[in-house]
Amino acid sequence: MAEPAKSSLRKKAEQRSQASAEVKREKEAVARASAEESNKHPDGFLAHLNLKPIWFAVAFIALFGILLIPTGEGLTLAGKQALAILAFAIIMWVTEAVSYTVSSILIVGIITITLSFAPPLTGETPDAMGTTESIKLALSGFASSAVALVAAALALAAAMQATGLHKRLALIVLKFAGEKTSNVLIGAIAISTILAFFVPSATARAGAVVPILLGMVAAFGLATNSRLGALLIITAAQAVSVWNVGIKTAAAQNIVATNFIESSMNQQVSWGQWFMWAAPWSVMMSIALFFIMRWAIKPEVDHIEGGRAVIERDLKELGPITGKEIRLIIVAVILLFLWATEKSLHPFDSATVTIVAIGFLLLPKVGVFSWKTAEKLINWGTLIVFAVGISLGSLLLKTGAAEWLSEKTFGALGITNMPMLAMIAIVGLFTILIHLGFASATSLSSALIPVFIALAQSVPGAANGGIGFVIIQQFLICFGFLLPISAPQNMLAYGTGAFTAKQFLKTGIPITIVGYLLVLLLSATYWKWIGLV
Repeated sequence: MAEPAKSSLRKKAEQRSQASAEVKREKEAVARASAEESNKHPDGFLAHLNLKPIWFAVAFIALFGILLIPTGEGLTLAGKQALAILAFAIIMWVTEAVSYTVSSILIVGIITITLSFAPPLTGETPDAMGTTESIKLALSGFASSAVALVAAALALAAAMQATGLHKRLALIVLKFAGEKTSNVLIGAIAISTILAFFVPSATARAGAVVPILLGMVAAFGLATNSRLGALLIITAAQAVSVWNVGIKTAAAQNIVATNFIESSMNQQVSWGQWFMWAAPWSVMMSIALFFIMRWAIKPEVDHIEGGRAVIERDLKELGPITGKEIRLIIVAVILLFLWATEKSLHPFDSATVTIVAIGFLLLPKVGVFSWKTAEKLINWGTLIVFAVGISLGSLLLKTGAAEWLSEKTFGALGITNMPMLAMIAIVGLFTILIHLGFASATSLSSALIPVFIALAQSVPGAANGGIGFVIIQQFLICFGFLLPISAPQNMLAYGTGAFTAKQFLKTGIPITIVGYLLVLLLSATYWKWIGLV
């Protein structure tokens, strides 16, 4: 056979082999995602008491109890109904009496039925608005551009999983880190930092690095639940939470907050603005995290012999970088540039450019994954919870319930008359403590940010209408450092069996204290100097 013909056949065989490998990689990504979903820790904050049916009933008792009491002074009927639904939602979310997705669908139905008996929010007529209008309120969150951004972000994270690019990036960073334990620890933090820019999913970021770190622990012949295993896996989870604060697109709860700020305070928060405000905290916190973890957990060894070999083996298994990965890198870098220059070098918002990017990534031939794969990798339940959370928060703001609740709680304590730093300290402590009961920061943002907006707007002379106060409280909502149940990435790490809840708490307490003190320090200095507070 002629040499050109052989070369052509060889090239075709290589292309078929590469295509087959890419299809296999997508199937493996779907399988891993399915396994992670089925292996999620089934217990909520109080589920171990086997009280889920009771808490389900308690939620409805709270709902009807508040609906039946007389409407408070300064509160409309619709406002009282919104507070009743909020009480129902909080009990459902804290106890996980049913899954977040199911409780969110219930909330849509309850908003529609309950508000249908209230007068229209416009006040044009005292007649009941009916279900035609109330269902628009219940589904208003689905029409938000923030939901489109989160959907696109979930698809981008799915593209990373389908191509394995996030894993390749993690392996390359760890390869440079070497085998010294302290360097691997730095590498774990560095991976979380880098991936936060490109992977808008905390769970996906944790899912990229945790298996690699476990492989390094196993390479040294140590058990998964060894001190070294606990050190590396806890660090990876905590670092993900640290950078949930630093990057606007790193966590869905940030999009919830900025959506409420835009709709209720008429102020847009660009990706670059958020980064300028939050990144200094995350950088300082990443440094503090390294020293806290080294202090809290002493590993059995200071050197992971064979760790580099594990990394090189995993990189070899991934094979050479594929065309799909290269295209995804190009798209991700362009996206990062467009996010960072939002409203400065171009007129397009983050949601628009991300949706266009996902459309490109799904195209046949030039894209990187198929819609069939995306369907399986994207957690659609997260999107429902997110949209319903926005609907509930918007309802609290539109009915005046958030303002009333803020006045009756924080206003009664005289917080609005305190200096801004004292307000941030007191309300921030409340935010950290209440997070102990929430497994979803997105739900927590939906419940608290409308109240914080109302509180900020009641403060006389607050800088920029109080936006800084709301933003800082959102930073604190991202604090998922104390318990495994406090964040999805914590639960993913906890599911490996590498550490106990007690070990996590031992590291979480000093991390939370240092993070809280850094918030106060920046509130008194940097954030004040740049006019945020």
